[in-house]
Amino acid sequence: MNLGALRRGLGNSLVQAFLVVIGLIWLTPLAGLLLSSLRSAEDTARGGWWTTFTSPGQLSFDNYAALLANAGITKAFWNTVLISVPTTVLVVVIAALAGYAFAWLDFPGRDTLFLLVVALLVVPVQIGLLPVAKLFGQLGLFGTIPGVVLFHVSYGLPFAVFLLRNYFAEIPKEMLEAARMDGGTEWRIFTRLVLPVGRPAIASLAIFQFLWVWNDMLVALLFADSSSQPLTVELQSQIRQFGSNIDVLAPGAFLSLIVPVVVFFAFQRHFVQGVMAGSVK
Repeated sequence: MNLGALRRGLGNSLVQAFLVVIGLIWLTPLAGLLLSSLRSAEDTARGGWWTTFTSPGQLSFDNYAALLANAGITKAFWNTVLISVPTTVLVVVIAALAGYAFAWLDFPGRDTLFLLVVALLVVPVQIGLLPVAKLFGQLGLFGTIPGVVLFHVSYGLPFAVFLLRNYFAEIPKEMLEAARMDGGTEWRIFTRLVLPVGRPAIASLAIFQFLWVWNDMLVALLFADSSSQPLTVELQSQIRQFGSNIDVLAPGAFLSLIVPVVVFFAFQRHFVQGVMAGSVK
């Protein structure tokens, strides 16, 4: 082995070791929350979660049994699912259709409408909270899950349309022209050609949208009532009302955290492809 190859190998090993250390540091809070969720309130009061390494008998699933018996948290969990999943699906579907139209369809006012979409990116969410809340109250949507979903969709679409339009515009024009010459309709081109090519960008958008809605508290605090509030709001209210029930809060917080982590790792291959494709383009 020559000196250059040795240096490259040593450099790669150092980079890998550094990344492993960063990964372990990043996962430490998650591991700590997991161990805390498996300990009783008495054990938590006596010492930190790291004491489980010397006293593994502290760990049990009793807290998760108590969590399943907590009607408020279980209902809030399903409310979060009912808010996050439809919002993500609607944003991705509508943005994909609009992105293709802005990128490859010629219609009057296309550029003006796209500039309007771009302009909406600079509008803070806080500006629309009170006016939209008043509008939803008049429409009977205030305090309901469809109202929360509609708000998230409306404020998630500008960025989603902007992202997918720019990605779809990078598709070679020759590919679309060849498909049209073969008799392909716009719908067939969109579903059979554009969507497969744009899968990395669509997956990245879906991950970001899901994480943002799942972890949201601001919109849910204002637009959801006690029957439709998601897990973030329910956990916050549990802390406010019952500050000592760590045996319920810890597993609830871990449940709220682990779902986005699982979603991210499940789609990380598509996410990395989207990032790399964007960097190349």
